[in-house]
Amino acid sequence: MVFENHQKEVRDHFPALQQNQVYLDNAGGSQTLGTVIDSITDYLTGTNVQLGASYTVSKKSTALYGAAYKAAAKYINANPDEIVFGSSTTQLFRNLSYALKFNPGDEIVVSWIDHESNIASWLDLAERQNLVLKWWKPKPSLNPELLVSDLTALLSPRTRLVTCTHASNLLGTITDVKAVAAAAHGVGALLCVDAVAYAPHRPVDVKDLGVDFYCFSWYKVYGPHISMLYGSWSAQTHVRPLGHFFNPSVSLEDKIGLAGGSYELLQAVPHVVEYLDSKWDSIIAHESLLQTTLLDYLKLQPNVVIYGTLDSSVRARVATISFSVKGLASQAVVEQVESKTPYGFRYGTYYSERLARETLGLSKDGAVRVSMVHYNTLDEIQGLIKALDEVIKNSPSAKASKL
Repeated sequence: MVFENHQKEVRDHFPALQQNQVYLDNAGGSQTLGTVIDSITDYLTGTNVQLGASYTVSKKSTALYGAAYKAAAKYINANPDEIVFGSSTTQLFRNLSYALKFNPGDEIVVSWIDHESNIASWLDLAERQNLVLKWWKPKPSLNPELLVSDLTALLSPRTRLVTCTHASNLLGTITDVKAVAAAAHGVGALLCVDAVAYAPHRPVDVKDLGVDFYCFSWYKVYGPHISMLYGSWSAQTHVRPLGHFFNPSVSLEDKIGLAGGSYELLQAVPHVVEYLDSKWDSIIAHESLLQTTLLDYLKLQPNVVIYGTLDSSVRARVATISFSVKGLASQAVVEQVESKTPYGFRYGTYYSERLARETLGLSKDGAVRVSMVHYNTLDEIQGLIKALDEVIKNSPSAKASKL
C-alpha cells in the first residue's frame, strides 16, 4: 500500500482533519481517531460505572478496562501486569520516582537533552535519597546526540539508573536505545526511556529494546489524553507500592497506578491499536517522504539553521524538524506564515529548556518546529514550503546578503 495514494482513506479516520486547518504541531498532540471519540461517548453513555461490581453494567465496564490493558500490553510486546496508565508521562515518571528506592551514594545518570518530564523527577529523587547525580551531556552542537561512547565514561558499579529519550521532541534525532540498554545493564543499572516523541512514528517492542521502564502518551499516538508506562517484571522488584495497604501490589498498576488511568479514556486504547495494526510499513514510508521533502528544502537555504540530524532517513530521525531563520525571531516566522495560511505549527523550547538554552544556545523564543505524522499530505508540506520560502526570502538576513 502506497500511503500517498490513499490519503483520503487515511484522513477520513480523523474527524478534525475536515476543518480548514493544517495540523503540523503533532508533536504537541496528534489528532484523534473517530473510533476513539465514538468509543468514549459510548462508554460515558452506557458503561460509566465503578469497576468490579457484580451487576451487569459494571461487569461490562470491567471487561472493557481489562481488554484495554491486554491490547496495550500486546502492542508493545509486554504483559498486562507490566504496564500502568496515568494522566501524563510527567505524572507517571513522578510516581515512579517515588516508588524507586536506592541507597545514599548510589549514582544515577540523567540525560541533559530530554524533555523536562524525564529530568525533574530524577533530580528530585537524587536530592531526596542523597544520590550522586551525573549528567549525560552532549557537547554543544546543532545535533547533540546521546552517544553510548559518552555514557560509558559516566557508568560505574554504583550506577543504579540511566535515563534518556528515544527521540528528541525538539531535534527529531533517534537515540540507539538498544545500545544504551546494553551499556546500562553492563553495570547492573536500570534504563528509563521517554518515548513520547518516538511512539507516534514507529512500532514499539520493549523486549527487543531491552528497556526497564518505557513511557509514552497515547494522545500523541492518535488516541485519548492518557499515558502509559512499561516496567519489566524484573525492574519491578525495585518498585515499592504507593497504593493503599489493603490493595494488591503485584502488578505495576497495583504499585503506582493510584487510579490515574481515566476509565473512559483507557478503554479507547484498543481502537488505536486496531488502527495501527499492519500499517507501520506504510506509515514509515510516507513520513520518510514528508521529512525528506522539508529537510531537502531547508538544507538549501543559506540563512536557515537546522537543529538535529541533517540525515532525513527514518533510521536517523522522526518527522519532527526544528530550525531558525537568521535575523528573524522564531515567533515571527510562525506568525507570518499563519497570518496568510491555514498551517498550524509552533515556536519555542518545547519543555526541553536545558537542551534549547545551553546546548543549542537558543533564547526563550526557541526554534520553529514542524512536526508531521502520517495523515499529513505531501501537498501540505509543499504548501508549507511555499509559504516559508516567502518569509525566508524576505527575512533581514536574506535581504542583507543581497546588498
